[in-house]
Amino acid sequence: MQINSPQLLLHIEKAKEGAQASFSFLLDTFWNEVYQFQLQRTKNDFEAEEITIMSFSKAFDKIEQFNSDYSFKGWLFAISKNAHIDQVRKQKNDWKIATQAQESSMANTVLDLTPTPEDQLITKQNLAELLRHIKKLKPHYQQMIQLRYFQEMTYKEMADELDEPMNNIKVKLLRAKKLLLTSLNAAKND
Repeated sequence: MQINSPQLLLHIEKAKEGAQASFSFLLDTFWNEVYQFQLQRTKNDFEAEEITIMSFSKAFDKIEQFNSDYSFKGWLFAISKNAHIDQVRKQKNDWKIATQAQESSMANTVLDLTPTPEDQLITKQNLAELLRHIKKLKPHYQQMIQLRYFQEMTYKEMADELDEPMNNIKVKLLRAKKLLLTSLNAAKND
């Protein structure tokens, strides 16, 4: 597609107004290019896919900020590049924390995987609270969470079940997780 063609600009404007069909158009139009860009950077299918999902999610969350004087593809790639940088930093930090925690726990404790009655009660309470927050989501986001995490469907199975492109499923699931996390964090801060 030509850079900022009239059709592209029309879909960007409609996406700014919240039109799901335009988000789908943008996702379908640019998914492969962004994914290939990340695949070259990461050399890992899973990481490339995850970063591509994050890239689209961030772009869609900030689509109001897009200036049509610039290339949408360039803007999207800049977001994707920054998402990869953030992911690398997070992985390095997680690795350091995990290593320190592992060294500390190995030195001081014997691992017992049997949950105590208190652990079982806490797990039940946490699950009940999680389910309350899931029910606060819009029905299509509830469905995404239900299919992926409770029925343990793959992205492909979800796409077949809902008769939607797999890319849409991935971005919708990412959005559902983000909304759920926001809800949980808001409850934690109250």
